Amino acid sequence: MNSAEQQGNRRIGKWMMFAAWLLGFTMLLLYFNYFLEKEQNPNQSVYSRTGESGQTEVVLQRNRYGHYVSNGQINGTTVQFMLDTGATDVAIPEKLANRLSLRKGAEKRYNTANGIVTAYSTMLDSVAIGPIVKPKVRASINNGLKGNEIVLGMSVLKRIELTLSGVTEILSTPGVSQHPEIT
Repeated sequence: MNSAEQQGNRRIGKWMMFAAWLLGFTMLLLYFNYFLEKEQNPNQSVYSRTGESGQTEVVLQRNRYGHYVSNGQINGTTVQFMLDTGATDVAIPEKLANRLSLRKGAEKRYNTANGIVTAYSTMLDSVAIGPIVKPKVRASINNGLKGNEIVLGMSVLKRIELTLSGVTEILSTPGVSQHPEIT
């Protein structure tokens, strides 16, 4: 093997080593991203069961920050909720409301932990967490909320029985209507 061939082989070897490191780094990045998403939302796949009295129950795990975050649906579109018994309505970030094609209604003012905010009323056809579906839900479009997390407030939660048990929260409702797209 001559010198030119050896240099060519070294060059290929260096690129192969670089590609292997890049692939390894990408795999680690994807793994840690998945791990962080699981810590933020441990309820990406909603777990439901039948309770002792025959009602459907959804069991949610608390995330590492002490919040109950879960995937669900608004008007058939998958979204991420954070349950908040201190919130009056379902509060939707404006950017997400636009994606969901929600119409802004009357302007309203809400007194929140971050002060007084202006939001716009809207009505949701349905809100679902697992098999628990609530039709005709009052909500607000809030341009002060950032990200894609929707605050699931009392306009839904008052229609569901909540039971806290350690690090789990059980949502249940008698006579639950089944949502065909969610298992």
